[in-house]
Amino acid sequence: MTGVTTPRRECRPSRHPVVAVIALLAAVEVASGAIQGYYGPVMVDLADDHSVRYADLNWLEACQLIFSALVVPPLARLGDLVGHRRVLLGATVVTALATWGIAFAPSFPLLLAAWTVQGVYVVWLPIEIAIMHRRTAGRPDQGRITRRTAAILVATLQVSIIVSAGTAGQLADRVSTSTMLVVPAVVVTLCLPLVAVLEDVPGFPGGRFDWGGLSLLAAIVLAVLGGLVLIRVDGVGSLPAWSVVAAGVALAVPWWRYESRHADPMVDVRLLAHPAQWSVQATAFLVGMSLLGAQVPLSTYFRSDPVVHGYGFGLTAAQGSARIALYVACLAIGALLLAPLSRLLGMRLAMTVHCLVYAAGYAAWLPLHGSPSAAWGVMAVIGLGTGGLIAAIPAAAAAVAPPDRVGSATGLTNAAKTVGGGIASAVFAICLTRTGSLEVGGGWLGGYYVVWSICAVSGLLAALVLAGTARVAGPRPTATASADRARSPSR
Repeated sequence: MTGVTTPRRECRPSRHPVVAVIALLAAVEVASGAIQGYYGPVMVDLADDHSVRYADLNWLEACQLIFSALVVPPLARLGDLVGHRRVLLGATVVTALATWGIAFAPSFPLLLAAWTVQGVYVVWLPIEIAIMHRRTAGRPDQGRITRRTAAILVATLQVSIIVSAGTAGQLADRVSTSTMLVVPAVVVTLCLPLVAVLEDVPGFPGGRFDWGGLSLLAAIVLAVLGGLVLIRVDGVGSLPAWSVVAAGVALAVPWWRYESRHADPMVDVRLLAHPAQWSVQATAFLVGMSLLGAQVPLSTYFRSDPVVHGYGFGLTAAQGSARIALYVACLAIGALLLAPLSRLLGMRLAMTVHCLVYAAGYAAWLPLHGSPSAAWGVMAVIGLGTGGLIAAIPAAAAAVAPPDRVGSATGLTNAAKTVGGGIASAVFAICLTRTGSLEVGGGWLGGYYVVWSICAVSGLLAALVLAGTARVAGPRPTATASADRARSPSR
């Protein structure tokens, strides 16, 4: 049986101070914030410039979401094999080219293509966590430094989103759309020399890139998320759309069997089956449901006119931006609270507390949805809970992964979060459409009740998963499952 026979090696100590490495990585998160926060004010202008319906803009989000879920696992695994810094640099180059493509796309199909490829930026954060985790290998404070780095990076990201959104809002009425779109492209491009000066921590050579596992995983993601997009387009009664989703779910069985027999799998399912690892990945999936899936329903609720619809707060665009700024600021604060809370309670219990906090926030929407003043407090609570989890999840996955699977583990959390958000987004759209068609007795409001309830339950489930696996979530493995299989006799 062929396998990974090359001795596994830890990385040598880095010559760069920890503070310098964190600063360079934080600069990349500034660019990520520019991508995530800058485009909102110009979305309508994009539709007008390219002569498409506003509804067609949903394809930008849908295609980028699917592409992100597809590229993160293979890029993260590639980082384990050839070095995470190399993958970070390559992903930054691709993101920069795509962002320039968005700025100068002459047609909507080309804009859609560039926007989709830009989704490679989602690999930045998990790769950055892997870089710091590998860079501090052998140090007794490795876990603490990794958690602190994750908190700083997430806080930097959220602050950058606020600044980028505010900057875009100020520029929107003063410069042309094409000029505005150049700004994020410049910001991303400026990150390239910063990433280039990072010390290259070697990967673990000798492993094989699992093309078969990648193909099956890509088929699953495309079928499930693509089918959900079709459901949103064609309606909940579309049998072909549901058939595509069912086919994707069914493919999970042969994929799992294939990966479990592979000597060096794309996703090490034996490692994933360990409670220490699957509990973190399940938490990422559940958190993604609210983090990525509930943002549009929350935005529409805040902007809805209560005189017309019987619910909502009727906020203007500027007031809605203030709501977003408060929420994102609380995400940053929640991320920074992770380190002290982890020192006090331990990582798993701190994550459990954050899950309960954001679950309580969504549950509070049910009795407090009619109070504009209370809504600000509710959003602050949700942000504090969710922010800590954004920072904690990749760090927790790295802590319970073997050295040659750190990138794969952190990358998988992002993929799980993306898939959870994609599924929730489709489910929430179905709920609101179904109830919205009734137009009587607060039917639309009933749909929002479902959204808030699902988000609250997702937080409670994540807390139960973390608490239930805390005792069996032991120390990080010292060898990969693939290495174990390589040493075991062939069957």
